Amino acid sequence: MSVLSPEMEELSRSAPAAGKPWLSLVGLGEDGRAGLSPEALAALDGAELVYGGARHIALIGKVPGEAAEWPQPFRNALPMILTKRGRKVCVVATGDPFHYGIGAGLAKAIPAEEMQIFPQLSCFALACNRLRWPQEECGRVSLHGRALQRIIPYLQPGRRVLALSWDGTTPARVAEIMSARGFGASRLVVMEALGGPREQVRDCRADQFDLGEVDPLNLIALDLVAAPDARILPLASGLDDDWFEHDGQITKADIRAITLSALRPRAGELLWDIGAGSGSIGLEWCLRSPGNRAIAFEENPERAARIGRNRMALGALAVESVNGAAPAALAGRPAPDAIFIGGGITDAGVFEAAWAALKPGGRLVANVVTIEGEARLAALYARHGGSLRRIGISHLDAVGTMHGWRAAMPVTQWRVVKA
Repeated sequence: MSVLSPEMEELSRSAPAAGKPWLSLVGLGEDGRAGLSPEALAALDGAELVYGGARHIALIGKVPGEAAEWPQPFRNALPMILTKRGRKVCVVATGDPFHYGIGAGLAKAIPAEEMQIFPQLSCFALACNRLRWPQEECGRVSLHGRALQRIIPYLQPGRRVLALSWDGTTPARVAEIMSARGFGASRLVVMEALGGPREQVRDCRADQFDLGEVDPLNLIALDLVAAPDARILPLASGLDDDWFEHDGQITKADIRAITLSALRPRAGELLWDIGAGSGSIGLEWCLRSPGNRAIAFEENPERAARIGRNRMALGALAVESVNGAAPAALAGRPAPDAIFIGGGITDAGVFEAAWAALKPGGRLVANVVTIEGEARLAALYARHGGSLRRIGISHLDAVGTMHGWRAAMPVTQWRVVKA
């Protein structure tokens, strides 16, 4: 997704090409100028204009050119930088600018041939070297400017996780989340100001967090240990229904697992969940890959609000809850890679609007339990092809002092790929 506004994209396109590198992006460690290569120092000291955060400007000290702090949020700095195109400009950033850094934003606005990059080790790389942990075996997540609940899917037994903090309060708050979910016996390491003279590495059990004041610039390393009753988010689809707050309007676990399989999620894709109820389909879609997104359309305002709470409880997933009725609520939304229609398939215009928005090659899955819904799916199948199946599930239930199988209402499912 672009970080640029339409105005910024136009400015980027219309500005005359410089023809050679004019922007230097220099990664800084906590040791400031002392850790820079001769090439990075030359780019820094040869710049007419140097931009960075307040901490970065303090780390580099006095420079021959003009040094200025960029505005916050960073996207407001891009127009300023683009107006200097062709002059010698240096942007200083933390560590590796393309690892949860500003490099991606700059690269979307400035052609590669107009930038030169001088990276340093990322804080994750420094942490793994301090702990002697193989970086490729660690889960990595940024909580910087993001919801702390993003840590929840990473809480898996025996796993090692590195989490970039937002501020000095983050480690204690993460410890609270871990303890509440049965991971209190885990080792929690707080690594402050890595790579500089103020570096400090301290650890404790999560449920005995007592490290006192923590430097705002810190990273958390977790060596996870789960109690027998820990609340662990499974990796498979078809979560038990009690993972979701709902009022009964939910695609049940068995059918949900089959439906997710039919939708065939791929990394980085967008799902429309129409008639979302509790939002369970869209939420599980996002759990399949960190880059996945979903828009959940729900007409009932209480259910739409409930989707937002479920989103946070499962890890601040990238699910946008839209309170509105289809097809009107679908207008103007980003084109989806896949669509699930769990409610409203018999309503006028819902399928047509969804089908028109679906990308070529996209998948659409619809579930119904009524005769009227089946008739609608049969007509759509006749027109568009795809596949139809009826899913019957039975669960063991008490019958007096004995037990027997109790059948749930069968679900008819249509799956189709748009040509």
